[in-house]
Amino acid sequence: MYVRFKKHRQTHFPVWENVILIKARSDLEAFKKAEKRGREEEGDCGGTFRWGGKPARWVFAGVRQLITCDNLQKRPSDRSEVTYLELDVSSKKELKKFVDGESAVVKMLDMRREPTHKL
Repeated sequence: MYVRFKKHRQTHFPVWENVILIKARSDLEAFKKAEKRGREEEGDCGGTFRWGGKPARWVFAGVRQLITCDNLQKRPSDRSEVTYLELDVSSKKELKKFVDGESAVVKMLDMRREPTHKL
């Protein structure tokens, strides 16, 4: 989901990547359900939504990826890993900035391709 301003010039696009659990029999069914859910989340909260004080709306940008839960026989519970992102930073300095919530250069790796690590 990203924020689109209604009336103001937009120089940046705030983005939220929402992680949603979906039960489906196939990847295609899961993708369709995720896309439907994302479209349902679009809107402006009845005209009251603001970002930085500016009238705005949430816009569905698309489904970035699907990940299968690691134990299909057990429901997720406390300490269950639902998803993860594989990122890369160029230095410990960038890593510290990222962890501390500061502006940092971070490369998001495409998990749809073969992972860069071997388990």
